Order: sequence, then C-alpha cells, then structure tokens
Amino acid sequence: MTMESRDTAAVNILGCKVHLVDMPAALEAVTQMIDQAQGCKQVVTLNAEIIYQAGQQDELRRIINKADLVTADGIGTVWAARTLGCPQKERVSGIDLLMNICSRAAVRGWKVYLLGGAPGVALKAARNLERLYPGLTVCGCRDGYFPIQDEPDIIAAINAESPHILFAALGAPKQEYWLSRHREILKVPVCMGVGGSFDVIAGIKQRAPQLFIKLNLEWLYRLLTEPSRFKRQLALPAFALKVLRQKRSRRQE
Repeated sequence: MTMESRDTAAVNILGCKVHLVDMPAALEAVTQMIDQAQGCKQVVTLNAEIIYQAGQQDELRRIINKADLVTADGIGTVWAARTLGCPQKERVSGIDLLMNICSRAAVRGWKVYLLGGAPGVALKAARNLERLYPGLTVCGCRDGYFPIQDEPDIIAAINAESPHILFAALGAPKQEYWLSRHREILKVPVCMGVGGSFDVIAGIKQRAPQLFIKLNLEWLYRLLTEPSRFKRQLALPAFALKVLRQKRSRRQE
C-alpha cells in the first residue's frame, strides 16, 4: 500500500482523517514506512474521545491530519466511519498494532524503543515483549516522567540506538503532540503513540477478557474497572450526535 493510496482510502470524521485499513493493511503500511525509511513517519491510533477533543483543539486536528497513518482505534470510530458510508472492516487498536509490529520485528530484525509509562514499566514491558516474540530486539526504554529540559538528551539517546520504530506511551493526546513536535529530529522511520499499552504488557493492568474484545465492549470493561474514566466517557454521546449531524449535512449537500 503506497502513501498515496492510503490518503485516498480515508474517511473524514468530524474534520479528522481516518484511513480505512484493517490490521493486515495497517501492518503492511508500517512495513513500507520502515523499508523506505524516508524521515520519521507518525502513526496515530484514533478513538472517538480524541476525535471529539480535536474538534476543540485545532493543533491536535492538524497533527492527526498530518499523520502518515491513522487507524480506527475503538468501536466508536468504526461506527462513525460506517455511519458515514465507509467500509471500515474492523478496529485497529494501538496495543494490537503494537503487538503485530513486534511479532514482525522479531522476524525482520527491526529494533524497537519504548518511551513512556511510570518508572520501571517500560523495562517490564520490554522484557515481556522479548519473551513473547523470540528474536525481538528492544534496543532501549525510558519512562515517561521527565522534565522538558531533559528532552534533548532523551531524543539523543533514542537516535543513538537507531531503532526502526519508537513506541511512545505518554497518554493521548500528549503523545501525539510530543511525537509531532520532535519528529523532524527523531532519526526513527516510524513513531507511534500507544497510550496505556505498556501497563498492560508489563502486567500492571489487565486487558479486557476476549469476550469483551470480541463484542467490541472493551470500553465498557475499562469503565467498569476504572470508574474514574466516567467523566471522559461523557464525550461519547456528544461525539455520536456530531457524527449524525455530519451524515445529515452530507445528505443535504
């Protein structure tokens, strides 16, 4: 899949582009970015909550639309794409894409770097990934608790390891802002925000059971196990209403 074909196979959801890719297509797109190694390409896995935030944050919307690959992370984004008449086959979440990339990296010899999480979490995640995917090289890791004045040294450390992909678990949308701000000086073919994925991979938090994932109810499991997320989830009804208005306005054009 070329960069041009990905740009044409996209849907506009409330001003944010989302590429109409399933997991195999997303993985192939990342593979091409690594093989071509033309600058630092940014991958965004986009859920409904961040799309809604982007409606109030022009810079966030610009970052999303400038990204080289934007996947539908969450059933809300998949629903929105389908509601707007686009054939989005499945959700491509950050953690699932990360795991698929690491599986391929172990075979192809790609090096990965983990940035983010609380102290010690990235290291635990790195060890677990290397156990899950024999042959995988995690060339470096660093927690996400650092002052802004340390950023030049952190970027220099990342570049010194020459990773093929940088996974940043700094929380969305902070990680998208951070990667966009530094992608011109990051000597990494691909950078990607992965939210709380390190916590799950390290065993700090438990992912939803497979039944919840299969039924696209992972959001409900997270809400039940993390009630503090309730306030954030209030954005979802507003998101749905905006999507329905977008659909209606299209019909009237």
